[in-house]
Amino acid sequence: MRRIRYMAILAVVGVMLAGCGRKEVKAEPAAEEKPVVAVQEETAEEAPPVEPVAEEPVVTHEGQMQSYLTGEWVELAIGTRRPVAVMLNNIQVATPQCGISKAGVVYEAPVEGALTRLMGIFEDYDQLEKIGSVRSARNYYVYFAVEFDAIYAHFGQSAYALNLLDRDNVDNLSGLSGIGGTVYFRTTDRKAPHNAYASASGIAAGIEAKGYDKNYDAGYTGHYQFAADGESIVPDGISAMVVKPGYPINKPWFEYNTADGLYYRFQYGGIQIDEMTNQQLAYKNIILQNCSSSNFDNTQYLNINVQSGGSGKFITNGKSIDITWKKDSEFGPTRYYNTAGEEIRLNQGKTWVCIIQNGGADKVEILDTPTQQ
Repeated sequence: MRRIRYMAILAVVGVMLAGCGRKEVKAEPAAEEKPVVAVQEETAEEAPPVEPVAEEPVVTHEGQMQSYLTGEWVELAIGTRRPVAVMLNNIQVATPQCGISKAGVVYEAPVEGALTRLMGIFEDYDQLEKIGSVRSARNYYVYFAVEFDAIYAHFGQSAYALNLLDRDNVDNLSGLSGIGGTVYFRTTDRKAPHNAYASASGIAAGIEAKGYDKNYDAGYTGHYQFAADGESIVPDGISAMVVKPGYPINKPWFEYNTADGLYYRFQYGGIQIDEMTNQQLAYKNIILQNCSSSNFDNTQYLNINVQSGGSGKFITNGKSIDITWKKDSEFGPTRYYNTAGEEIRLNQGKTWVCIIQNGGADKVEILDTPTQQ
């Protein structure tokens, strides 16, 4: 009996323990599965790799200045020194000239007999042992030399240049004066008068002996205006691939080379070279300056009027424009103006100036012909 009660008690306790141990958890209904939509992320288009940019080198011009002749940078010792204007023979038997390629500016003008004579204006001539051959002065060349505050080097002169050469403002080194033997020497490869030459050392000795000022005056501002560094002036004019000044004896012409932007010089039927370098002469700017002229005292000597102003052409970078020229004083610089009345600016580089007698202006040819270079 006690055993039956005991077993009954155990059964009751077991039921109670089961009820306390764990409640029944009803299962939640499964959530409805929604379709998963894959969202593709938008990505920015990949930029191409950036090429490293080389920094422009900083250009400094310490100890330099811009040349009054070319606008290019030169050493201060060169740029502040007065140039030398040397009369150069241009008769065919006297060609090629020696040292002419070092001239920053070259003038070409008619002389008697329909020939032309040249004048090279040199600022950097220290290394030149032979410049020439050197010929005699003409009055209009004296004016050109003084315009650049240059010391004028010549071997003799016409009678009509003497009064100008004697002026106080004209510093000159004549081969027929007492210092002629210091400045000039003769060679044996050509006959006189086509064999007289100057040298850098002779010119320096002549300037020293004459006591001429070696440097520009402090207020000197130069003859030309030039394009800025990195600027290339292309005039709004006609195409000028070939330029023929129209001189009848040497029949010169210039051909434009599009590769380097220079005008290459020809005369006497072929290229014109520098004997020193054996290289053809080439120039960035060409100026054609029309001048009236007459003859002195019924002689062959020309009196070219370089004072009263006139017309002309400015040619650079394959283009030609009409210009006018004038001077404010007898020995002042010639100024050149475009048709709007603005003073022209030259491109940096060497310049060739052709003096054209008014009677010969109609013989000038400017052609749109491809270069033969």
